[in-house]
Amino acid sequence: MLIIDAHLDLSMNALEWNRDLTLPVSAINAREQGLTDKPDRAKATVSLPELRKGNIGLVVATQIARFVAPDNSLPGWHSPAQAWAQTQGQLAWYKAMEDAGEMVQINNLQTLENHLDLWNNGEDNSKKTVGYILSLEGADSIVTVDYLEKAHASGLRAVGPAHYGPGRYAQGTDATGGLRKDGPDLLREMERLNIILDATHLCDDSFWEALSIYNGPVWASHNNCRALVNHNRQYSDEQIKALIERGAVIGAALDAWMMVPNWVRGQSDPKAMNCSLDVAVDHIDHICQIAGNAKHVGIGSDLDGAFGREQCPYDLETISDLQKFKSLLSNRGYTEDDIKGMMHGNWINFLRKAWS
Repeated sequence: MLIIDAHLDLSMNALEWNRDLTLPVSAINAREQGLTDKPDRAKATVSLPELRKGNIGLVVATQIARFVAPDNSLPGWHSPAQAWAQTQGQLAWYKAMEDAGEMVQINNLQTLENHLDLWNNGEDNSKKTVGYILSLEGADSIVTVDYLEKAHASGLRAVGPAHYGPGRYAQGTDATGGLRKDGPDLLREMERLNIILDATHLCDDSFWEALSIYNGPVWASHNNCRALVNHNRQYSDEQIKALIERGAVIGAALDAWMMVPNWVRGQSDPKAMNCSLDVAVDHIDHICQIAGNAKHVGIGSDLDGAFGREQCPYDLETISDLQKFKSLLSNRGYTEDDIKGMMHGNWINFLRKAWS
């Protein structure tokens, strides 16, 4: 079954983790044996061949670069211009993958339909280009709101205004407060350009303010449920209801600490914590019960998002194992149509409406 994954940090892995994503995951991990600079070395799960193996033909792929003020202890760049330059390097990597015939940018309805035709033509997928929709995780690198038009011209189609901590336009995970001074202008320019608002990572105050200002298409590329894991990174039932009312799709994330309560980074073990793909179905099912249907959930795995197999479901070896969701969802009583929706159809329907 075709899968769409709505959140992968591919360019970050290519440039900051120095991974050649055209190689099999096994080759990437073999090259990293003995490296200790990052906790997930030799534990990667994502590469372009694995996407093809898993019939994951379309992804939402990120640019990401945080600005940090002198009093911010998070890692990041010391000026917005540096952050912008980082995202442009990431864009250059995507363009290089296009030139190599590995990937293709999907940025409007026609390119979407053409790509779906390619991946549904019944032929072998091993040589097909992987489609990507360009998304910006955290808007700190938008030097001024005027830069958003430049980014849109390069294919940017979704923006999450904040990431972790305080952002230049909004407050993110573990921060508090509403939009920053230029946040409303950013949202209005996004609406003018028909750039999707990715509500992921917005703190509660910024979340509600953003929804009150922005009238365009909204999704949540990778978010789980606060009712199951009580942390501000997750969505409350009230937030989930608000997103459903806006026609959003919410992508289930596979970062273990977002899936099971009481996870301790660097110490907890997925098997010992019973962190499996079936736990992700718990989060999916919770949203479906709130919605009363299965039309507002998809996959936004966030795999290799600065973590690897040490912090993802124990029954997932590589991203191709996302295919296991089909039987897990069936076991919960979901119909074939429901499952097709959650694997790909809900994202496709969202994009067709947003881009029509």
